[in-house]
Amino acid sequence: MEGDKVSFLPMPILPGPSVANSGPYSDDEIRHRIERCPKLASLQSINRRLAGLVNSEQSFNSQIAEIIRRDPSLTARLLRMVNSVYFGLSAKVNNIEEAVLYLGLRQIRELSMATPVIENMEKISNSLPGLPWRELWQHSIGTAMMVREILATTTLLIDDDTDYIMGLLHDVGKVVLATAFPTEFEEIARGGYASSAEVCEVERRLVGWDHAVIGGYYLERHQLGAEIVEAVSHHTVPLLEGPRSMYAAAVHVADLQVREVGFRGGLENIEPLAKGAWAETTAWKLLYQKDERAATQARSALEKKLDCLPTILTGMV
Repeated sequence: MEGDKVSFLPMPILPGPSVANSGPYSDDEIRHRIERCPKLASLQSINRRLAGLVNSEQSFNSQIAEIIRRDPSLTARLLRMVNSVYFGLSAKVNNIEEAVLYLGLRQIRELSMATPVIENMEKISNSLPGLPWRELWQHSIGTAMMVREILATTTLLIDDDTDYIMGLLHDVGKVVLATAFPTEFEEIARGGYASSAEVCEVERRLVGWDHAVIGGYYLERHQLGAEIVEAVSHHTVPLLEGPRSMYAAAVHVADLQVREVGFRGGLENIEPLAKGAWAETTAWKLLYQKDERAATQARSALEKKLDCLPTILTGMV
């Protein structure tokens, strides 16, 4: 699924009036600082060769393993993941072909997308050491996995990796915020908050835009599709209408689900969520259009996925 380039709105559209920039920096200054941030080269070339092999019906585990071997970081992450997820194995897996067999092509593909993106963001975040970045990477990958699971329970058909990528990148604005506004970001990271909405309010007060809008603008500059840009820029307060509203709703719900199982993002001190709070949100209801039966079935399936998530994330990152 390839979206058209979106004409980006500098502030999020909320249910009701638009929120004006009341921060100390003008919209032009914010854009200028974002545009000066390092680019993520991985967004334009997410392991294309490996992705092609994984999608090919003629691919063999040996071919996929050979490409993985050329990337030491991906190799290490793959073996760590398989030995963490399948901790009951009688012997440790040290063979890439065997790891590919255990994990399956879908998880290999997801891992191959996440690894270069996370490594790129790690390099950018080195400007602010001491913060729990690993928790953000775990949260981002977990959100990517759950966005894919959520949308699979809906009527929306996706034939590419748009769903996974929008979840993986939904908090990229935090990395950009830390780079472009380091003083303000440190103040944000020191605070305590009751919700993500409260974090966004503080970001708008100290900077002018919140991390969701900053992330959306940053990704538009990378020429990513409209589905991804809009899902990221609206994931904190999803759009209630429009052809892409379900994407932002799925990211919003996935973000809450991953926080519930202990991966809260790591950069702000937000109060823990009540169990199942995500199923009470407007975003959740939007996904199933008041179809209670579909919502109940989806909740049961997603709760099973959430039970496995901590083990997978600990192995991947």
